[in-house]
Amino acid sequence: MADDVKKSYGAEQIQVLEGLEAVRKRPGMYIGTTDMEGLHHLVWEIVDNAIDEAMAGECSNIVVTLNSDGSCMVEDDGRGIPVDTHKKTGRSALETVLTVLHAGGKFGAEGGYKVSGGLHGVGVSVVNALSSKTVAEVRRNGKIYRQEYSRGKPVTELEEVGKTDETGTTITFIPDADMFPITEFDYETIKNRMRQQAYLTKGVSIKIVDKRFDKKYKFYFEGGIKSYIQHLNKNKESLGRIVYIDKDLPEGNVEIALQYTNSYQEHIFTFANNIHTVEGGMHLTGFKAALTRTINAYARKNSILKEKEANLTAEDVREGLTAIISVKLTDPQFEGQTKSKLGNAEMRTAVENVFNEQFSEFLNEHPNDAKLFISKCSLAARARIAAKAARETVIRKGVLEGMTLPGKLADCSSKDPSKTELYIVEGDSAGGSAKQGRDREFQAILPLRGKILNVEHSRMDRILSNNEIKSTVIALGVGIGETFNIEKLRYNRIVIMTDADVDGAHIRTLLLTLFYRYFKPLVEQGHIYIAQPPLYKLGQGKKTVYAYSDEEKEEALKEFKDVSKVNIQRYKGLGEMNPDQLWETTMNPETRSMLRVAVEDAERADQVFDTLMGTEVPPRKKFIQTHAKSVKNLDI
Repeated sequence: MADDVKKSYGAEQIQVLEGLEAVRKRPGMYIGTTDMEGLHHLVWEIVDNAIDEAMAGECSNIVVTLNSDGSCMVEDDGRGIPVDTHKKTGRSALETVLTVLHAGGKFGAEGGYKVSGGLHGVGVSVVNALSSKTVAEVRRNGKIYRQEYSRGKPVTELEEVGKTDETGTTITFIPDADMFPITEFDYETIKNRMRQQAYLTKGVSIKIVDKRFDKKYKFYFEGGIKSYIQHLNKNKESLGRIVYIDKDLPEGNVEIALQYTNSYQEHIFTFANNIHTVEGGMHLTGFKAALTRTINAYARKNSILKEKEANLTAEDVREGLTAIISVKLTDPQFEGQTKSKLGNAEMRTAVENVFNEQFSEFLNEHPNDAKLFISKCSLAARARIAAKAARETVIRKGVLEGMTLPGKLADCSSKDPSKTELYIVEGDSAGGSAKQGRDREFQAILPLRGKILNVEHSRMDRILSNNEIKSTVIALGVGIGETFNIEKLRYNRIVIMTDADVDGAHIRTLLLTLFYRYFKPLVEQGHIYIAQPPLYKLGQGKKTVYAYSDEEKEEALKEFKDVSKVNIQRYKGLGEMNPDQLWETTMNPETRSMLRVAVEDAERADQVFDTLMGTEVPPRKKFIQTHAKSVKNLDI
């Protein structure tokens, strides 16, 4: 048998994927995923090329159009992709760029761009490979050129189709349904990304047009990331003016904007060559080090911190801070094609030195702002000390009680976290039904009494004095704040199970705010779920059908012979269900339906939580008025 296996593995078993076949075979290697995130990554790749032209000072206008036929068109007024014959491939430069991986004007000392986001040169060719149809139109040399492709291969020759005085490139593509389960672009996702890019490239106009639903929006910001900070803080109470730094260095350009607010969360977004580095990197490390050192040095020098007082910690100086760190460099080293982390060590030193020097100048020149900043940081330090004592009390209590809470947590018998789930249930009545109906082997129940504290505008010491939150922290086992350790998570799934009414929705929002602000890795790694209990029970004789929405109820009624004799029960709360019904409809893995909570856009999520749970009333009122008509199954 072993010999047969050895013989079957030879040269003929080695696959050689020609051209862009590798992209179609393993699309995830190039765009991360083929879900909605991957679908929109196609748009980002084309837009990034246009942004590269803008950063080079060659492009002022970018238009993204979503067409009724499912295609996306990205148009810019840059120099236009070259169309002359490429020496190495013997084909036009345009065809080379669209059909050959790692071909683009971004490589080597003589590359077409000093600064570029599309570093790998796989962008437009990958989009082409994963599209059923791509059309490239180039305006250059007084002429208009056009070429059409399908799944990465040219289906027409490069043709001259007209004359023009303009320059630029238009790429139109239809995502391949064989590659993507969903091929419909989301207007809001693209609009938010375009806003971000316009903030990061001051002076460029970016327009999005949705011909499917007759929507359009235009972004243009002279203030760049300073305007970005104003946008991020629009629903917060700000402290002092915006600090803005912009400096060219041999290593590249460093642009930083920051402002303190009265909130308790930090919001720091980092970019390298306009690419959002979600995982941060060297530029973020340099910024954090300089921020802590500069504030402490100023506070000591001006006797705001007394001799016997300890230094402010990194956690203290970032509380309530909104900051944008944007660097532009010639040779960025990203981790992976999705460019989530910057690895250039020289940018750590560059950012640290520039920020240290210019932020020190700002504090010296604006003593009133400096006092506001340091007062905020000092208050955070006192709260941190109080929170540490409260946290140690909670953890100590958890250990002493063996991680059980009499009268609250009904734990499961399995000790394997990968197989267990914790249901956080609203009220003792529903908690009682859930305890009786559950599978005790792997399902734990934690009933909450009343509404937990809104953590959006509460500090850690107050948060940990709330009994319901305290119970939740101990049940999860991961700790909170500095002690957070996801390896200690006691349940693979944390399921929020509340009533389908206004109070239930409010409790669910409060819990989601708690998880997003203080247990964010649990959300990011897919551990948080929302149970979907039925809204209706339809019965006639021995036949019973459950419906989870008004639409499902109407469909379910068709299953009964005599519709006027169907008994319809509308569940107002989980407590109205007996244990068997709750198990059958909401807790049985074989029959239940659950929503997993995901965060595709951290900035957008921050904005929503700020709006819904923050201290400012007008933005919340506006949000409710805007979205009221789209709410379904609302009981008042």
